[in-house]
Amino acid sequence: MHQSVPAPRPRVLHLAQPVDGGVARVVLDLVRAQLAAGLPVTVGCPGGALAADLRELGAEVRDWPARRSPGPGLPGEVRRLARLVDQVRPALVHAHSAKAGLAARLAVRGRVPTVYQPHAWSFAAAGGATGALALRWERWGARWADRVVCVSAAERATGLRAGVRAAYTVVPNGIDTTRFAPGPVAPAPRRAGQETDRPLVVCVGRLCRQKGQDVLLRAWHTVLGALPRARLALVGDGPDREALRQQAHPSVEFAGAVADVVPWYRAADLVVLPSRWEGMALAPLEALGCGRPVVLTDVDGARESLPPELAARCLVPPEDPVALARAITGLLTDPPLRAALGDQGRRHVAARHDVRHTAARITAVYDELLTPAGRKDDPHRAAPAPTPRLPDLAPRLPAPARNDERHRSVPGQGGEAGRS
Repeated sequence: MHQSVPAPRPRVLHLAQPVDGGVARVVLDLVRAQLAAGLPVTVGCPGGALAADLRELGAEVRDWPARRSPGPGLPGEVRRLARLVDQVRPALVHAHSAKAGLAARLAVRGRVPTVYQPHAWSFAAAGGATGALALRWERWGARWADRVVCVSAAERATGLRAGVRAAYTVVPNGIDTTRFAPGPVAPAPRRAGQETDRPLVVCVGRLCRQKGQDVLLRAWHTVLGALPRARLALVGDGPDREALRQQAHPSVEFAGAVADVVPWYRAADLVVLPSRWEGMALAPLEALGCGRPVVLTDVDGARESLPPELAARCLVPPEDPVALARAITGLLTDPPLRAALGDQGRRHVAARHDVRHTAARITAVYDELLTPAGRKDDPHRAAPAPTPRLPDLAPRLPAPARNDERHRSVPGQGGEAGRS
């Protein structure tokens, strides 16, 4: 009796740019979970720490040289990506963040099932002509995404209000709840000679306009008026580092990029993230997983990352240093309340934001799209708004990646599984 050979599982091609911050952590956690589940995974991204970490997991990594933001090199990046798709021959493409989403949809143009995950909308990040062009593109490019995965219902609502008509699925961000968990507080990572009985506020995030550390530094002067012994640590690096240093009080420590943020969360009395925009930030989930209370700005995803009863104490309007200082001071002066909020938050994250649940829901999206009826238009999706052709872009773009019958008949089976 001959045993039947199981059909090969379809290969997924993840595309990532940027390759740092929250997007990199989401991709790394998702690939780890998918590999553990036996899903063949390839990742296309620029070289660097993310590529090295992915290879360490055992993922196939293909080099895709691409800058963080669109520019004159975009047509070449799209051509290279089209070639990469032809080589890998994935059953499905999953593009992470605005830049990878732009290049992937231009390279594939619907020939391969495509999932686009904005991780916060690009048009929210810019104003003026740049923001208007980003919005025009998102409206136009939605026709080349079989599914747009938003990390919060608020992010989806922002897209709909802006006229981005797509087939949406909301899959909240998740974290490794075994790693981000309560534990012993080490005396480090504080500077040598620092007194450990002074309250410590920690902000984890890329030092950039999005994360709003400049607003926190303005609020910090007010906090010190009430609590002169308080300390603030900014954990992370980024383009605004020097500008922030120039406006920082001596009680502010710039910790830089760290290999492990868990000791900082555990050492914190309070974790603050004063973002100007998000989809759903990871840092608050990580802090709550460690049992630490948080203060967040009320941007997309913030309310959904908290238990409802924490919103009144933990949310403030964006770009409001007065409200931010008031919330920080109120929690720093009430240790029992901090402990209660941290415990409530920890239980909420363990129940609703475990990365294993996130990975399972993403895989369910893949399964749906890879069934014969899965790529039909969502009955709730409005037709894309008519949009003029993007100027000076389409005429220079390459032909889309092929998806011929041979490709479709053996999904996920490409040529040599080379690593770059």
